[in-house]
Amino acid sequence: MFKVGDYIIYGNNGVCKVVDIGNIDSPGISKDRIYYTLCPLYTKGNKIFTPADNQKVKMRSVLTKEEATDLIDDIKNIDSLWILDEKKREMEYKEAFRKCDCRELVKIIKTIYMRKQMRLTEGKKLTAGDKKYFDMAEESLYSELAIPLEMNKDAVKEFVIARIK
Repeated sequence: MFKVGDYIIYGNNGVCKVVDIGNIDSPGISKDRIYYTLCPLYTKGNKIFTPADNQKVKMRSVLTKEEATDLIDDIKNIDSLWILDEKKREMEYKEAFRKCDCRELVKIIKTIYMRKQMRLTEGKKLTAGDKKYFDMAEESLYSELAIPLEMNKDAVKEFVIARIK
């Protein structure tokens, strides 16, 4: 169980802060069930109420500082996803996001980066779908890494690039 003040990943909502734990006084909601009140870190003004025992949406703690630096140091060893069929590749991207796993996000970023380089040499642009998933993966990854690294999320990308060179 998480504690008030913890930063967690809540499904595709990204990094959220646990701001309250307890019952919700609302008609139609069981008084016996414990809920987390979450505030998405990068979406101001929103609150999420979710059962603490929610099995439908993936919830996990953000990486520790050691886990974050280990992940960054291991980026070169993480495989990309080489699937030629566009539809199958998009399904793989969606599945990777459902896992809420930073290593899966790195796979997406590496795959699309390499596809972009290959397409540029052929005189082609990145597809709209690849751009969408690339941006989503970068946003999710760097938003999470910003917490344990105690950095602004916009500075994380440069930090990662400098560290893996």
